Amino acid sequence: MPKQSAPRELADIAPKLVEVTDEVLFGDVWERPGLSPRDRSLVTVSVLAALYRGEQLGYHLGVALDNGLTTEELSEAITHLAFYAGWPNAMTAITRLKQITDARDA
Repeated sequence: MPKQSAPRELADIAPKLVEVTDEVLFGDVWERPGLSPRDRSLVTVSVLAALYRGEQLGYHLGVALDNGLTTEELSEAITHLAFYAGWPNAMTAITRLKQITDARDA
C-alpha cells in the first residue's frame, strides 16, 4: 500500500499542516510498531465514526480495507459502536462503507 499523505492541494493554504500530517501523523504515529496498520485502521475508523467525522471517514474506510480489514469486520465494528456512539453515527458510517465497497466492486 502506498504511504498515506495529506492532500497535496492543501499545501498552498496550509503547508505546515500538510508537513506535520505527512511527517508526524503518517510518518511517525502510523509507523509505530505497537499496533499493526490493520489495528490502527480499526481504531481510526471507529473513532471517526463515533465522532461523526464523515469527511475523513470515507478515506480511512478505504485505507482500512487496504490494510486488511474486511467489509464484514468493518460492518461488525460499526454495528457494535452504534450502541456506544449513537445510531445516526453508525448509520452514516455503514452507508459510507457500502458506497466504498460498491465502488470497489464496480
